[in-house]
Amino acid sequence: MTTEFTFALKSIPFDEDYRPADNTRITTNFANLARGESREQNLRNTLAMINNRFNALAQWDNPKGDRYAVELEIVSVELTVKADNNGASFPAIEVLKTHILDRKTNQRIEGIVGNNFSSYVRDYDFSVLLLDHNKGQSSFSIPDNFGDLHGKLFQHFIKSPTYREHFSKPPVICLSVSDNKVYQRTDNLHPVLGFEYEPNESSLTEQYFKKMGLQVRYFMPPNSTAPLAFYFFGDLLNDYTSLELISTISTMETFQKIYRPEIYNANASAGQCYQPNLKNQDHSLTKIVYDRQERSQLAIEQGRFAEEQFIKPYQRVLEQWSASYTL
Repeated sequence: MTTEFTFALKSIPFDEDYRPADNTRITTNFANLARGESREQNLRNTLAMINNRFNALAQWDNPKGDRYAVELEIVSVELTVKADNNGASFPAIEVLKTHILDRKTNQRIEGIVGNNFSSYVRDYDFSVLLLDHNKGQSSFSIPDNFGDLHGKLFQHFIKSPTYREHFSKPPVICLSVSDNKVYQRTDNLHPVLGFEYEPNESSLTEQYFKKMGLQVRYFMPPNSTAPLAFYFFGDLLNDYTSLELISTISTMETFQKIYRPEIYNANASAGQCYQPNLKNQDHSLTKIVYDRQERSQLAIEQGRFAEEQFIKPYQRVLEQWSASYTL
């Protein structure tokens, strides 16, 4: 049996007119913002927050703070499994691509791909496989080879001709910090990323993303309230321009202010030693409606979808491919 995975990309602008595609992950954060009575105001306010934050960070040659605008593109990656000449497409990954509009020079500058990261297989691993594995157990444990398949599929995509045709640099994924770890501020100060923080221990998320080939570093940008987790290949500080990094910071910090206001819209900034607190009451809310309860409920449903539509139908093929695939 020969197994081949091919990838196809689809994209849609994330703007004031954005409406989630029929096949998008409904727990995807930006899809959550674009539903209901507040959708137009949500989108307008979110984009304004991103642009304002970008201009605040890119303040050189920008006296009025309005030189730049960020354009966002939602990129959906469909995976096709070809085994014995039979195969079907599966919505594997969704990421964001940033572009920077320089109003002074009328240039449209390519930003960073990645930023937000959504994956049905990741939903399956964390919301189905991990929960089922620990059901009825007296202590928490991780299944054997947890995250191996997902990590190999992701790296296979990054190395694919499809990725190289569409993107000039490796992805950077930006996530929130973990509320069960303590972060210590170091003396390392980057002009755009800010002070670097180091965690007291590794997390399951770090281990999972490591299997995707990604390193992680934690930085708190200027005038932020908490560090962000930056997952990347190569050299984060030297492989990307200041404007590229600012496009990721402004985009993902805005989303985190909406999703995790207790941490990223707190009224006090992280100090030398910092532990995030999702029960922090001393924070401000944005004027954006976001249903966090809905998102947590739907994650399990989408994990089951991945199990039924991808994991179980192709289980033998996936196991054989994963066992033979070398990174």
